Amino acid sequence: MNNNVRVRFAPSPTGYLHVGGLRTALYNYLFARKNGGVFVLRIEDTDRTRYVEGAVENLVGSLQWAGLEFDEGPGAPGDFGPYTQSERTELYREYANQLIEEGHAYRSFITPEQLDEMRKENLAEEAITERIRKDRNLSADLVQKLLSENRPHTIRLKAPLTGEIAFKDIVRGDIRVPAEAIDDQVLLKSDGYPTYHLANVVDDHHMQISHVIRGEEWLPSTGKHVLLYQALGWNIPEFAHLPLLLNPDKTKLSKRQGDVSVEDYRSKGYLPEALVNFVALLGWSPADDNERLSMDELIDAFSLERVGKAGAVFDQQKLEWFNGQYVREAPIEQRIAMCSPHLEAAGYTLPEPETLATIVEASTKYLTFPADITEHAAVFFTADATPESEEAKQVLETEDAITVVSALRRNLEGLEDWTADNFKAEVKSVQKETGIKGKNLFMPIRVALTGSMHGPDIPLIAEVFGKEKTLARLQG
Repeated sequence: MNNNVRVRFAPSPTGYLHVGGLRTALYNYLFARKNGGVFVLRIEDTDRTRYVEGAVENLVGSLQWAGLEFDEGPGAPGDFGPYTQSERTELYREYANQLIEEGHAYRSFITPEQLDEMRKENLAEEAITERIRKDRNLSADLVQKLLSENRPHTIRLKAPLTGEIAFKDIVRGDIRVPAEAIDDQVLLKSDGYPTYHLANVVDDHHMQISHVIRGEEWLPSTGKHVLLYQALGWNIPEFAHLPLLLNPDKTKLSKRQGDVSVEDYRSKGYLPEALVNFVALLGWSPADDNERLSMDELIDAFSLERVGKAGAVFDQQKLEWFNGQYVREAPIEQRIAMCSPHLEAAGYTLPEPETLATIVEASTKYLTFPADITEHAAVFFTADATPESEEAKQVLETEDAITVVSALRRNLEGLEDWTADNFKAEVKSVQKETGIKGKNLFMPIRVALTGSMHGPDIPLIAEVFGKEKTLARLQG
C-alpha cells in the first residue's frame, strides 16, 4: 500500500472519549502508521444540542495520553482544514444546493412536530416515508412560494425507489442494500446545519480520506453515503466497519455496566500502554497470537484483514491483568513516580530516594495499580508491630518462634554491613543452627517485624528498617 493512505477519527464533542472511540482511533492510527499514511482528527460538532463545553480539549488530551498523535486536526494545521465541522457549514450548504439542482435531493417542508404527530398516531414507518416523499413532487413555484414565506424546511436525499446499492467492506466483504431499505435521509437541517451523513461525505472527500474505518453502528448508513458519493461524482473510499464492543453478558458496552470512558480508566490508575494493548485486541488479533505488544509492535503487526466480524467482549479482569503486567515491569524510576503521590496522600513521609526505591521495589510484585502501594508498603511506615490478628499473635507464642526470633536477634547484633543479602544470610544461619525451616522459620520473623502474616520480602523490610529498628522489633 502506498503513502496516499489518509484516515480520520471523527468524534462528536459530547463528553469523554468512550473506549470504543479509543479503539476506532487506535485502529485508524495503526493503519496510518503501518502504511506510511496520515492520521487526521476531525471534530464533528454539527449537532449543537449535544455539544459539551470542554469536550474537544478532553478528546485531544485522551488521545495524546494514549500515545495517538494526530498529523492533522485542531492544533495541528494541515492543507485540508478547518478540522471542525461547525467552521465548514457554508461548504455543506453549497453541496446540498448542488444536489437539489442536479435532482438528487429536495426541500421538505414537513416539520418535526408533524413527524412527531404521525408517530403518535402509530403510523407505520412506510406510511411516514410515503408522506415525506410527497414533497419530492412539489412544483418549483410552490417551493419558491414557501421559501418566500420563510417556511422552515430541511433538505433530504432523494433515494432511489428501486434497485440496490452495492459496496465492499474490508471486514465484511461485499454488501448489497436494497433501495427500499434506504429512506430519504435529512442532509441539511432547518437550522442550516448538516446532518452527519452529508458533512461526513463532504469532509471525507475534501480531506482526501482513502479509508473510512469506523464502528459497526455506521454500517446501515453506508448505503446512503455511497449514494451521496455517486450523486456528487466523487470516488468512494474503502470502508472497514469494526465489530461492536460487548459486556460479558453480550449486551452492547454502555455506561450502565460501569466505566466506559478513557478518563475513567486513566483516573483509576490504568497505564496508557495497558489500555491501548488491551483495546487493540478487541476485535483484532496478530498472526502469532502474541498478546503483549508495544505500540511499535502493534503498528508492525496490524492489518484490517485480521479484524473480525463478531462482537468483542470487554473483559475487565483481562484489562486488570494487562495493567498489572505493565505496572510491575515499568522502570523503577517510573514506578516511584507513579507510587509516590499515593504514599503521600496516605499521610506517609517519603524517605530518602534510595530507601524509597527499595520500598517500591519490595512492594512491586503485589501491584495491579499504583494506588495499591499504600496497602502493601504500609509495613514500612507503621510505628509498631502489634500482631494484626489472633492467628498472628499465636505465631509468636510457639516454642519454635521464640527460638528463631531469639537466635536471629543474637546473630544480627554483630552484623556490621546491614544489607538485605546479609540479613538473608543470617536467617540461613539460624536455620542451620536450629534446624527450623520453612514456614516455622520465616513466619515468626515476619510477624515479629511487621505484625502481619503477609507482605514484602523480609530481607528488604529489614534493610529499610535498619539495624536499630529491626533489633527493637525482634526484642518484642
